[in-house]
Order: sequence, then structure tokens, then C-alpha cells
Amino acid sequence: MARADEPAARPAPRKPRAHVATPPAASAAATADELVPPAMRIAAAWSWRILVVAAVVALVGFVIVQLRLVAIPFFVALLLAALLVPFSNWLQRHGWPKWLAVAVNELAVIAVVAGLITVVVIQVRSGFPDLQKQTLAKYEELKDFLLASPLHLTETDIENYFDGLVTSISEDTSALVEQGFDLASLGGHILAGTLLALFVTLFILIDGRGIWNWVVKVFPMRARPAIIGAGEAGWLTLSTFVRVQIFVAAIDAVGIGLGAFILGLFYGGFPLVIPIAIAVFLASFIPVVGAVVSGGLAVFVALVYLGPVPALIMLGIVILVQQLEGHVLQPLLVGAAVKVHPVAVVLAVATGGFVAGIPGALFAVPLVAVLNVMIGYIGRGEWRTNPHPSVADVTSPIVVPRRRREG
Repeated sequence: MARADEPAARPAPRKPRAHVATPPAASAAATADELVPPAMRIAAAWSWRILVVAAVVALVGFVIVQLRLVAIPFFVALLLAALLVPFSNWLQRHGWPKWLAVAVNELAVIAVVAGLITVVVIQVRSGFPDLQKQTLAKYEELKDFLLASPLHLTETDIENYFDGLVTSISEDTSALVEQGFDLASLGGHILAGTLLALFVTLFILIDGRGIWNWVVKVFPMRARPAIIGAGEAGWLTLSTFVRVQIFVAAIDAVGIGLGAFILGLFYGGFPLVIPIAIAVFLASFIPVVGAVVSGGLAVFVALVYLGPVPALIMLGIVILVQQLEGHVLQPLLVGAAVKVHPVAVVLAVATGGFVAGIPGALFAVPLVAVLNVMIGYIGRGEWRTNPHPSVADVTSPIVVPRRRREG
């Protein structure tokens, strides 16, 4: 123990640290990173990731377009299965054997499709010759009106304008319908695609869960819980979308078909009412665009058979039905089912139609809806707390806006 008058011991001096030379390359890289603003570094990090994602999406889209003869029947089978699986499960819960429930669902699809095709073919075969004759007569009346009008058009001018219009319509239609199909073999493609769609639908009804579990095994073990939950969320979204879209399509078909029938009662007959209603029903599965095009067909038939005034009335009926769909059914029902903004729906339909024609426009909205739910489910980490989502987790409640009370 030191005495009080002794000076305190000084600490030993520290040895100087050895200087570690920084490699010139690392120093230059650090200097370059410091010269780049943080916003630019963040933008660059986002940019290359976006480019990678875009490249993957483009590659998948290219493969699907190249394999469209298989992809289209497969997507049709998914839509059919999304509609039929809940009904098959309901039958099994009420004591039906699985084989009988599956057989009833598959036979019901075949019966409904065959019935619709039969009705359309019979109605069109009986009414098409008269429609062709009436169309030519209306064309002659229109030509006489234009020749006598102050526009000073000649018959050659009118024929040139009409030929150009027909050529433009045929080119646009072929661009939408053909998409690489040879018209000579289109019937064989349709038959093969129908059989493939029914085959895939049958196996999804029999063992859809087993098929999905087999797909999940492709992913790493740690990612499987998230993939399973996301798949269930996407399937619930697809099932809800199909049911809601069938209801919306039925409303469109009944509204326009009933309007055409009533219009025919007042103006002495409106042919092809049933084919027009069926066309509206099938076309309404392409949101926004389908019902407009099929409604235009109803207006054309009214113009050819009944004249301009009934055609204007038919146009008013089509617009009224479209307003009901656009302002009531789509926001309340479809919007709640798919959680996709109407602008995104329109852009998806336009992009799908541009890339893959009518099939692309048909499958664009359900594809966007399913991807939106699956990506959101994984991104929010819901698979940790909610491994098996329900319908309430993937749909929004239907909210009817109320007027605010004044005062």
C-alpha cells in the first residue's frame, strides 16, 4: 500500500497501433460510392431488381404464348375447377360419394356447354339467311341515302369506303382471334383443347390438393409454408371471382336479352334474341370490353330488322345495363371479390388482349387478381400467423356508400 506523500504511478504508455494499408481498389470503390448520392444508389438497387423481375415475367409470358395450345385449355380448366370444386365438396359433405360428386360436376359442364352450342347453332342457322338478306337491303338503302345527300358522294366512293371498313374490321378481328392459329386446323385445335380442358378439370376435381402438394415440393423446405398459404389464398380469390363474374354475366345477358325481346314485341319481332343473350353472357367474362362488343351486336340486329329508332332504343338498353354493371355490380361485387382497382382491370384487359388476343383479355383479370393476393399474402408475412386463409381474408366487405346528413 503506497503512502500519501508518494506520487501516483503513471499508466504505462500505449504502443502505437500498426498502420494497416488500405488496398487501392477498395479505397477507390469507397470513394466512388461516396460520390454517388444516396437517392441514386437506392434507385440503382431498385432498377436492376425491377429489370430482373420484368425479364422473368416476359420470359414466362413468352413461354405461355408459345405453348398457348396447352396453356389456354389449362387456364380454362382452372376456371371451371374453381367453379366446380366448392360444389363437389358441398355434395360430399352431404353424403355423396366422391366419384359420384365428381361425375355429376363433369357431366354438368359437358351438358351445359353442349346445350349452349346447340341452341346457338340452331338459332343462327335459322336466322342467318334472313339477317344476311336484311343487311344487304339496309346497305342499299344507306347507299341511296348517301347518293341523294348533300355530300356529293358517288357510288364508287361509297364502295371504296365500305371496302376499307370491312378490311379494317377483318384485320382487327383476325389479329384478335387467330393469334397464330391456322384456320384450316382451328376445328382440330378447339376439339383437342376442349378434351384437354375437361381432362384437367376432372383430375383437379379428383385430387386437386394432391396436385398442389406435388407442385409445392419443387420449392425449398423453408419456403413451402408461405407457398401453401399463398396458393390457398389465390385459389379462394379465383373461386370467388368466377362465381361473381357468372352472376354479373347473367345480369348482363338477362338485361340485354329481355330488352331485345320486349323491343321485338313492340316492333314486330326481334330475331336471334337467344343467341344474342348467350353471346352477351359469354362475352361478359371479359370485363368492361366483352359486354360492350356483344351489346353492339344487339344494336346492329335491331338496326337491320327494325330500323333506326328501335336501334337507338336498343342502344339505350345496352348503355343502361352497362351503367348498372359499371357503377353497381363491378365496384360492389367484382371489386370486393378481387381487390383490384377498376383502372387496373381495364389496363389488364387491354394488355392481355394486345399480347394474347381474346384469351389474354379473358384470363388477364383473374390472373392479376390471383397474383395480387398471393404476392400480398407472402409480402405481409401472413403465412406466419395465418397459414390457412379463409374467404374473408382475401375479399373485401361490400360497403354501400351512404349520404351524409346535412346539418
